Order: sequence, then structure tokens, then C-alpha cells
Amino acid sequence: MSDLIKDDNFLTPGNMIKLYSMGAFPMAESRDTPEVNWYLPKIRAIIPLNAFNIPRSLKKEMQGRNFEVRVNENFDRVINSCAARFETWINRKLIKAYRNLYNLGYLHTLEVFENDELLGGLYGIVIGGAFMGESMFTVKSQGSKIALVELVKRLNDRGFVILDVQLMNPHLKMFGAVEIDEESYKKLLREALLTNASFL
Repeated sequence: MSDLIKDDNFLTPGNMIKLYSMGAFPMAESRDTPEVNWYLPKIRAIIPLNAFNIPRSLKKEMQGRNFEVRVNENFDRVINSCAARFETWINRKLIKAYRNLYNLGYLHTLEVFENDELLGGLYGIVIGGAFMGESMFTVKSQGSKIALVELVKRLNDRGFVILDVQLMNPHLKMFGAVEIDEESYKKLLREALLTNASFL
């Protein structure tokens, strides 16, 4: 992963959107680290929206249940739930920067409820037809997985081109995430940036 920049000027909304549009994304070393680094990996993880895989056990668990999706309902609950891990890359500067993007309509949250009970959720940055998935959280068993399923449904319904999940992990791989090279990623990203899609 290549380290691009360490400069608070790049946490202003305009600069953040410019960097996300280049394919970069920010991370802090920990919640207590004051600096935020921007990264642009040579190998990128995405979930192909036309080849999304729902694990058999999750599909079985979701059958016959009625989930309610709520969008942009509670930014603070989502961001704080995502950051409430023993180890996290979301520090206070990033929370403030993400709140600015949320207020400007670039950041969106998605929460999943069943019988008015919160199961889990996620948030990401939307530019054109690109959704840059940043983080997920679980309150009840499988909550973040169900949120991801509902996210992909929403992105497909609204004509999105790419679901960028940045870096591969086993959780994402079971949903069909793949790694692609820099050239392939930038080609997809260019197409997405030219696409007029709305998350709402």
C-alpha cells in the first residue's frame, strides 16, 4: 500500500473528494494517532455488483424475514459504532472530516432493522456511480452481513458501477470480492465517475 500524503489540508471536503476520485482513501494508524494517511494501493479489492455472492447460510437465515433499511438516519450512531472496536483506523480527525462529507451529501449511512431493532450498518462515500465502502458494524448476529446484502441491492437498483471495498479480507471474499490491478480499477472508476447515480 503506497502512502500518499500526511497533511490535514487534505481532510477538507473538496480535497477529500478529489482524492477519492483519484482512487485514494484515508486511514489513521489508530484512534489515538493524530495523523491521517492517504493510500493508493496497486492492488484493489472490489465487489462486482453483477457477481455478488450471498453465502448459503446467510441466504437461509434471511429467507422469510422482513428487514427495514434506513438511510442517513443517524450518522453519529453509525460512525461511532464502526469506530468502537479494540483496534480502529477511525480517529477523531476522520470522524470530523466524514461528518463534513455527510453534511454535504457525499457520505451516506445505511442501517438495517428488524422489528425496529438495529442489526447493523455501514457507511461509504458516493461520487457518481461509485460507492467507496469504508466500514461496517454489527449489533446483532450477522448484522453487518445483512447490511452489505441490502447495500448491494440498493446499488444495483440505482445503477451504480462499482462497489470499492479497498482492501481484501475473508469477510468480503465470501461475498465475491476480488482483487484487481491498478489499471483495471482506474478504468472502472472513470466509468463510475461519469455515471449519474443517486444513493437516495
